[in-house]
Amino acid sequence: MSADTRPARSRRGFGRGAPDDGPRASFRQLLPFLFEHRTVLVVVAVLSVLGAVTTLAQPLLVGQVIEAVQAEQTLGLLVWAIVALVVVSSIISGYQHYLLQRTGTAVVYSSRRRLISRILHLPISEFDSRRTGDLVSRVGTDTTLLYAVLTQGLADAVGNALIFLGAIIAMALIDPLLLGAIVIVLGVSILGVVTLSGRIRKATAEQQVKVGELASGVERAVGSIRTVRAAGAGEREETALNRVARDAYGVGVRIAKVSALVVPIAGIALQVSLLAVLGLGGYRVADGAIGVADLVTFVMFLFLLVGPLGSFFGAITSVNQALGALGRIQEVLDLPTETDDDARIAATVVAEPASDREPAAVEFREVRFGYPEGVVAARRKAENEALAVLESAHVDTSTVALPDASDAVGAADAPAGAERATDVLRGVSFRVPRGSRVALVGPSGAGKSTTLSLIERFYDPTGGAILLDGHDVRTLDRDELRSRLGYVEQDAPTLAGTIGENLRLASPQATDEECERVLRAVNLGDVLDRSPEGLEAAVGESGVMLSGGERQRLAIARALLAAPPILLLDESTSSLDGLNEQRMREAIDAVAAGRTLIVIAHRLSTVVDSDLIVVMERGRVVGAGTHSELVQTTPLYRDLAKHQLLV
Repeated sequence: MSADTRPARSRRGFGRGAPDDGPRASFRQLLPFLFEHRTVLVVVAVLSVLGAVTTLAQPLLVGQVIEAVQAEQTLGLLVWAIVALVVVSSIISGYQHYLLQRTGTAVVYSSRRRLISRILHLPISEFDSRRTGDLVSRVGTDTTLLYAVLTQGLADAVGNALIFLGAIIAMALIDPLLLGAIVIVLGVSILGVVTLSGRIRKATAEQQVKVGELASGVERAVGSIRTVRAAGAGEREETALNRVARDAYGVGVRIAKVSALVVPIAGIALQVSLLAVLGLGGYRVADGAIGVADLVTFVMFLFLLVGPLGSFFGAITSVNQALGALGRIQEVLDLPTETDDDARIAATVVAEPASDREPAAVEFREVRFGYPEGVVAARRKAENEALAVLESAHVDTSTVALPDASDAVGAADAPAGAERATDVLRGVSFRVPRGSRVALVGPSGAGKSTTLSLIERFYDPTGGAILLDGHDVRTLDRDELRSRLGYVEQDAPTLAGTIGENLRLASPQATDEECERVLRAVNLGDVLDRSPEGLEAAVGESGVMLSGGERQRLAIARALLAAPPILLLDESTSSLDGLNEQRMREAIDAVAAGRTLIVIAHRLSTVVDSDLIVVMERGRVVGAGTHSELVQTTPLYRDLAKHQLLV
């Protein structure tokens, strides 16, 4: 496509195009996190009441002390009573603080537990359309803001409300006129704080979105650091990440500015109130309307009044920040898991008619499938980011061939089962007899890897049916289905940890002897021998301490150790040299005896002896048979074989 005819593409680079405001949660959505710890919160509320009583009693006793001194009476137990109240109040406050800190930590823990559970059970399509770093940010950063809800004034609201109400009543009994002046000042300050709180919530939600983008960008750059450095793209990646960090900083500064206004409002309210009390109160004392003891008591109640008010201001700020973060948390918690609709899907599956033929291990019947629109949109976004990087390196992007997802819009509106322009599989049918070896071959983009993903039920077909031992896979429990399958991805990841932990991912009960045996079977004995730690040897982040071929063999060893009835291997020998490939084939031959094997391969030499070879092109099956049959009947296969010198 020429530069003047190719469709317009977004020029936004990495980190651009994010929404200015993230999802917001309501206070009602926060309550379940608090109610999990309602017993502790009740104890905190009781302590708050006791603390409020001891606090409210102190000004009254101080007033009595002043009156006793003025009357030249003995103080008796009044001083000791004040000391006792101060000590008891301090003990209650300290224990209450401990409970709140512990409960706040527990709320963060429970929210993280919920998020982790939900994330690990989301449909695969969600991972295709979301960035890993953003999900990690929600677990780590967003949940931390929930801590402030309990530790900055919300949970002890009962005690503060009692102190506030008690102080108001006491001040009204002492001098209603002075109280009226205080109410006017405090009313104006409360109105100002409430007005600012909405801006804090919006800015916090935006900041959390930016932090999620930053985490995604760092995860992306660090995860491909070797490629980035080899391409000389370090400075460009740094610039992109700095831009996102700068955006997050800017939002943080806005939050700081708005939050900073809350503190002066509270301070001004206290100072104006105190000046009003001293000025007007001094006049009232001189006029004989109230006594000095009453004025001192009133001032003490004023300070008690401002304390809960300050907590109220802090609670508004912290709750609004928490609700901004909770919106992002709730967005993930509200996503359906991959099994939520299984019962409904299974109920819609039409039972297959009885057949005289023995059920195949795996059978595809007119299967159609297209990736969800969200996945296509995510791929388009990745394409735009890739183009932005290329353009920053002054590469002519008009010559870059990238998949165009522009026709994805409206694809979801196609009738159920109808073929869509974005379908990856278009009426695929083939049978895999039990105990046979079947190979899927064809050019890149033919739909081979998607075929294995559908067998694993990472996705469900949009039309047709996939049968496992005669049963539609949509009627089977996913865990049961996957326990019968061993799947090695095209770029199978190696988990950070040890060799043994990677091997036992699907076989946690495997013994050391079994692990060592399968490792030597795939020619990984030298990996064991080169470290005295053996199976406990670390493989590094993403298996960086292993070569590409070793990582691939480790993934195959993991599948062979589980020894399921059906093995799915996607380009499992593509990174191996000739010697290791031969040994790998021998190991697979040994473990595949009596098992069903479905293999995707680009090197036909690895599958020419398969019982059945299925040739795919553009989402369709264009031929099926043995090597010799396909060379005669299928032009595409014959061309592939010629290019690889097999005919």
